[in-house]
Amino acid sequence: MVKMTATYTGGLRCEVVHEPSGSLIRTDAPKDNMGKGELFSPTDMVGAALATCILTTLGIVAQRNGIRFESARAEVEKEMTPVPTRKIASLRVTVRLPPGLSPEHRRKLEAAGHHCPVHKSLHPDVAVSLQFIYE
Repeated sequence: MVKMTATYTGGLRCEVVHEPSGSLIRTDAPKDNMGKGELFSPTDMVGAALATCILTTLGIVAQRNGIRFESARAEVEKEMTPVPTRKIASLRVTVRLPPGLSPEHRRKLEAAGHHCPVHKSLHPDVAVSLQFIYE
């Protein structure tokens, strides 16, 4: 179990502390929902969690299989919907992988990307698309 503590700091902002490491994250409400949009919003963090979870999961597979992975990156686009209530409608993730990967390595990485824990934890109403690009 990992404990994190969130504190409302005013002005639609929060801080959350990851207790095992002491790391701190600050959030702000988005501009389109009464905030300043100067920091990650809570729903932005969901998108960031998905992208970093995918990369971390791929990194584990790469490490296990001796696959060069250092230049990999992921971009995520989040779309919100106000209907029936404000929530994340979709997360579009583009994963950019290094050149020279064999077809077998590509298959292993792509399969792992679709099975990261964050992806598996999202509600089925959140449309997730995942695209792999080999640089």
